[in-house]
Amino acid sequence: MNGDVIRIAVISDTHGLLRRCVVRELQDCSVILHAGDIIHESDLDELAVYGNIYAVRGNNDIWMRGVCDLAGFLRFNIGGVSFFMTHDYRDVPRDLTGIDAVIYGHSHQYREERIDGRLWLNPGSCGRARFGGDVTMAKIVIRGGKISSVQRIDFENTDD
Repeated sequence: MNGDVIRIAVISDTHGLLRRCVVRELQDCSVILHAGDIIHESDLDELAVYGNIYAVRGNNDIWMRGVCDLAGFLRFNIGGVSFFMTHDYRDVPRDLTGIDAVIYGHSHQYREERIDGRLWLNPGSCGRARFGGDVTMAKIVIRGGKISSVQRIDFENTDD
C-alpha cells in the first residue's frame, strides 16, 4: 500500500450545510475526514457514499441525535500516515508520539503549519461562514507512506 496514492478530503464545521460545491470536491478522494460540528447524521450518511469517513463530535454535536455518540477524538492510520483528529485545538494531547498529522476544526479559520515535522491542519469551515472567515476545506495526498501535498480549497460564500 505504501506505493499507492491516497487522496483525502478534510472538512469541518458543516453545521448542517453540506454544500454541493464541497460534495463535488470529494469526487477524487477515497477518504473523508470530518473534524466535527456536523449536526445532521444524514450528512455523514451522504459523505460515506464518496469514501471511507472518519468523523469526530464537535461542541455543537453533543445535543444532536445520530452524531452525539461520535468519539471526541480519533487516532488512526491511512496509508502509513498516523493521524490524530479532534474538534477543538485545546483538546489535542501534549504527547503526540508517533503522530504525523493533527486535524482539528472549531475556529472556522483555515490554518496549516508544520511543527517539529508534524502537520497541523484546520480545514476551516465549509458549512456556514462565521466570524468573518472564508468557506474552505483541504485535501491531503499521501504517496509512499508520507504526506506529499496539502491543498487549501476556497469556495464562494453561497449555499451552493
